[in-house]
Amino acid sequence: MKVRVTVMLKDGVLDPQGKAIGHALHTLGFGNARDVRVGKVIELDLQDCTAEEARKTAEDMAKNLLANLVIEDYAIEVPA
Repeated sequence: MKVRVTVMLKDGVLDPQGKAIGHALHTLGFGNARDVRVGKVIELDLQDCTAEEARKTAEDMAKNLLANLVIEDYAIEVPA
């Protein structure tokens, strides 16, 4: 079962990498790019589990390792 965990900095947490990319986009003529944020996507292939079990497992993984819950939020996607 394929699962995707997207981890992003929480609103209000400074994102220097996002700021640098935003500045570079403006320099390249993409002036309409606003509030650029950088995150990470982790794709997992979980064996021998239902969609509900995969979601629960990914949630446990995110809470324990994949996301720093102090400064990051995460979202889990499980295909239907």
